[in-house]
Amino acid sequence: MLVRFRGIEKTFDGVTLVIKDLDLDIYRGEFLTLLGPSGSGKTTILMMLAGFETPTRGEIDLDGRPIGNQPPHKRDIGMVFQSYALFPHMTVEENVAFPLQVRKLRKDEIKSKVARALEIVRLGTLGRRRPNQLSGGQQQRIAMARALVFEPKLVLMDEPLGALDKQLREQMQIEIKHIHESLGVTVVYVTHDQGEALTMSNRVAVVNDGIIQQLDAPDRVYEAPQNAFVAHFIGENNRLPGRVAATENGTCVVELDGGLLVRALAVRIDGAGSPTTVSLRPEKVHLGPDADACPNRFDGEVRELIYLGDHTRLRLAALGQEEFVVKVAHTHGPPPVLPGDRVQLGFTVEDCRALDRG
Repeated sequence: MLVRFRGIEKTFDGVTLVIKDLDLDIYRGEFLTLLGPSGSGKTTILMMLAGFETPTRGEIDLDGRPIGNQPPHKRDIGMVFQSYALFPHMTVEENVAFPLQVRKLRKDEIKSKVARALEIVRLGTLGRRRPNQLSGGQQQRIAMARALVFEPKLVLMDEPLGALDKQLREQMQIEIKHIHESLGVTVVYVTHDQGEALTMSNRVAVVNDGIIQQLDAPDRVYEAPQNAFVAHFIGENNRLPGRVAATENGTCVVELDGGLLVRALAVRIDGAGSPTTVSLRPEKVHLGPDADACPNRFDGEVRELIYLGDHTRLRLAALGQEEFVVKVAHTHGPPPVLPGDRVQLGFTVEDCRALDRG
């Protein structure tokens, strides 16, 4: 265990809690992402760990010791920000060397560590350039080298890829993942981008309203959301409101608001008669003959098709919804349907989850 939050609360105005009774353990060597919408509290958690904010209540331990009274520069933590925060008047080498100079290392040791840090981020030949002579992706890699050069116990990253374009952002996700895997450094990463969280993390903490809604491996957060917020925030999702009609052996029958019956996993419900939302991923829905073996089978009308290269996104009128979405992978080419066609659709009990209304 490297980091431990215990009973952490945070308020900025003395009235509203932006972090509510947070308990969180971060393991040595893991890549943990704090994922959530703007205002959810994820950045506040990071800033308290960095020392730029102070908890209103509770305690944070780093490597077994409380750090509440330690200033940021004594916590042995590297930081990477969205804005890069490089010194424009310094060369790349000088920027990376700065944390080592502050720590008063010998010149030969600084030179060796800077060279190694630049090799890690694959920019060893650009040491004499200044930041304004580099691309956005290169500048962010320099910021990472500076955060890693003094071999911190922990590296914090606050939306570091937010200023990059889509293609470069995706490339940098893989870069960061590989750097983490090769060094084994502990990383806490903040983002609102679910793709980043699912791509890079060992675990994802989904944060909303100052509370960790779910803490799990990326595939579990996506495939097995524990409440309606997580199901809706992570990936595209069909939400079918209704009431629990009956329960049995971990499953339930839900009467949708339009009167249709769906059998689903009983993940988070209050029993028969309680309101619920059935969560169903678009890629889990089968069409045509593939729907015949599914216990949940319904008819729908195709309203729109969008070709997206590796799959087609269909919008249907189905199950009482005008925006019911199905994603069909192009295993054997695009689906042979057109707007206005009636289709049969189906899905298994295991692929739909009865959750709180959210």
